[in-house]
Amino acid sequence: MTAFLGSFLQYVIIMIILIAVAVIGTKIGITLRKNKDAKTAAEAVASEGVSSEDNQ
Repeated sequence: MTAFLGSFLQYVIIMIILIAVAVIGTKIGITLRKNKDAKTAAEAVASEGVSSEDNQ
């Protein structure tokens, strides 16, 4: 019975670690995507400002 509990606990700990890595990776990915989208939007606004100044 002790071997079963030890093995079960080992798998539970591994599962918790894998879930934590997945959550951290997801949060990092979301943050990087938001930063990239904001940068792209800022560049689009800047290029619109430059092109509208050229048209005047």
